[in-house]
Amino acid sequence: MSTTTRLTFEEFEKLPEQEGTHYELDEGELVMEPSPTYFHNVVRGRIAQRLAEFVDAHHLGHVIEEMDFRLSSDTVRNPDVAFVTSEHLRTIDINRSPANGAPALDVEVISPGNLAQDIQKKVKQYLSAGSLAVWVVYPTMSLVEVHTPDGIRQIKAPDSLTEERLFGGRQFSLALTPLFADPRN
Repeated sequence: MSTTTRLTFEEFEKLPEQEGTHYELDEGELVMEPSPTYFHNVVRGRIAQRLAEFVDAHHLGHVIEEMDFRLSSDTVRNPDVAFVTSEHLRTIDINRSPANGAPALDVEVISPGNLAQDIQKKVKQYLSAGSLAVWVVYPTMSLVEVHTPDGIRQIKAPDSLTEERLFGGRQFSLALTPLFADPRN
């Protein structure tokens, strides 16, 4: 029988930091996130690097990895990669975690231990909190699902993910074949 630990946001904030352990608050329920795989981290790093280069070049805001965001009074999520607009960034206390509000873009890189229902719940929470898009990245399938309030689209390698709505009409493009390339080759 599994036990559920329920916490308020204030109790969540007081949890001690532990190396290698990360928690999220899911509608008042404490959730321990599994450690990511090596390939998960490689893919996350590649996405963050490409997004950061684009966002920085156009002065659109900031791209950050593994940052807690408070999505509601009882929900704190930690996307693998997030894009925060310049406007939102001005409202954030950069010396405090979690940041209030949802980033414009959340990226979740899927590892073998992730459950589909948990990912779908996260997507719904991000979009309900104001995110404009959530990219769910499946490295082992060479696939990205782009979730927006308008629906879902899938992009599979060798195609490229292209996005302009998030970036003020500027077109961002991410080639999926190199994104999902085995780092040992």
